[in-house]
Amino acid sequence: MNLAVIGTGYVGLVSGTCFAETGNKVICVDIDEEKVKRLQGGEVTIYEPGLANLFERNQEDNRLNFTTSLEEAVEKSDIIFLALPTPPGEDGSADLSYVLNVAEEIGKLITEYKIIVDKSTVPVGTAEKVREAISKHASCDFDVVANPEFLREGAAIEDFLKPDRVVIGTSSELARKNMEMLYEPFVRQGNPIHFMDERSAEMTKYAANSYLATRITFMNEVANLCEKVGADVDHVRKGMSSDKRIGNRFLFPGVGYGGSCFPKDVLALGKTAVDNNYDFKVLNSVIQVNNSQRLAVAEKIKKYYQGDLKDKVIAVWGLAFKPNTDDLREAPALYTIDSLLEMGAKVKAFDPEASENAKKIYGDKIEICDHRYDVLKEADALAIMTEWSIFRTPDFHYMEELMNEKVIFDGRNLYRLDIMENHGFYYESIGRRVVKPDFT
Repeated sequence: MNLAVIGTGYVGLVSGTCFAETGNKVICVDIDEEKVKRLQGGEVTIYEPGLANLFERNQEDNRLNFTTSLEEAVEKSDIIFLALPTPPGEDGSADLSYVLNVAEEIGKLITEYKIIVDKSTVPVGTAEKVREAISKHASCDFDVVANPEFLREGAAIEDFLKPDRVVIGTSSELARKNMEMLYEPFVRQGNPIHFMDERSAEMTKYAANSYLATRITFMNEVANLCEKVGADVDHVRKGMSSDKRIGNRFLFPGVGYGGSCFPKDVLALGKTAVDNNYDFKVLNSVIQVNNSQRLAVAEKIKKYYQGDLKDKVIAVWGLAFKPNTDDLREAPALYTIDSLLEMGAKVKAFDPEASENAKKIYGDKIEICDHRYDVLKEADALAIMTEWSIFRTPDFHYMEELMNEKVIFDGRNLYRLDIMENHGFYYESIGRRVVKPDFT
């Protein structure tokens, strides 16, 4: 099939590349000329494991192309995916200006039947707004479909090529047949394609992400209570997850959720509730708890130093909101670093993939190092903010030689308490007892 993907951000680039992988002819559009030149030159502009190989293969086979011309993409495509940003406003509402502006332009360009697909995460009722925007100018038939993405950053290729489910919202039988044909290669193992109305498809995305955010938040609340009563959240988590009704996903406590989806989607669903005069109590609590949880490590550091961090050197391992991505959007590490800087600390940080993005944010306000051990030189404490694999089995003896003090604040519970005791570190994690060697 001939496809266009409007927007080459995370969702657009992954979607376009994976659609091309199943033999479709895909043309991706972006208004950023410099970015399009880089993509045309074979440069993958985001970090996502496995993406580079697929990108290179499909570009070489001429199934994946890039342009700044919306007119060219619309003319050459039968199905047009809108993978545009929908950033949150101050009130939590999703900004649909990018989506609706492009929809209007598409309306001016189409001269024959097209299917326009909302791939962006959008509030309930957006498909109708897109249809209205296109109808202002279109003189031919078209259909608008809601097709939310369910991609986990760091595992997006597997998620797209082998989805748990595909959700398609449409009231058109013709659009349904075309979308079913497009997605059939991805569900050959029997996973379902759920067809429904557009509003239900839009709600499904927000409901799914908000529920997962709620699970994370609940476990963070349990972890905080464990610290108060002397329980160990690791034992509690294992005891809970063996219950088949609960399972073991999204039950790891930490410093809150971040990224491009959960924070934005929870806020947007909350705004939808407000707009419809519904008091979504659970969701409001999720937002409140996460706002405080992402500062949990900073608060532990503040308490340890009794509020006096002036000229203390705090090393930070991990900047991205999760491992296997370079995405810093709503990353708890950024909130932690900002808090440490406000308290007068000096910050040195390392991340395997997100360091360059962090430099754009902080400039010379913090020191970004090229290697994980470089940040530990003369550091007074280490804060672990992202559970990258390379942080799981460090050389503790070497760390001891590099650091001024053997102090670790672990926002991801990477290490066993007995190992920290054996190495003589002061060690605070989330929802577990504090390891306090003799020197404290």
